[in-house]
Amino acid sequence: MKGALVILAVLIVIGVIIWAFDRKGRLQVQQRQEATDNSDKSETFGPSESDNASESADGECCGRHAVCEKTSLSPLTDEAIYYDDHELDRFRGREPETYSDNETEEFRDILMSLLPDDVAGWSRSLQVRGISLPVDVRDEVLMIVGELRNK
Repeated sequence: MKGALVILAVLIVIGVIIWAFDRKGRLQVQQRQEATDNSDKSETFGPSESDNASESADGECCGRHAVCEKTSLSPLTDEAIYYDDHELDRFRGREPETYSDNETEEFRDILMSLLPDDVAGWSRSLQVRGISLPVDVRDEVLMIVGELRNK
């Protein structure tokens, strides 16, 4: 009986030690994450090591890095940048489903003339200008940008 109590006492001590180390490790991880979050908030827009990461902890692009800007479809500013597509301004305010086949091809021709890195910027520019992409072309834009994100 005495031997069983000794074994039980040893197991309890070992359990407490393991619990203490696990708790200490979790606190250290939490402190590192908080320190990283605080440094991200105070970070300038200049290049840094995190430029290569291009994603925040939750997997979303933060929009503060050149890589994020290449793959973000949400307008970051209200400034419209034209990609030699001034003729598309006549489609301002149109619904995506109302485009004819010829009009859809016009959008597709411009899309195919862009470099893959410029596709997200072109899409943002169209959004700022109030131009909706035809449904088929929008799917192609999403595919191209998705491939850029996966690289």
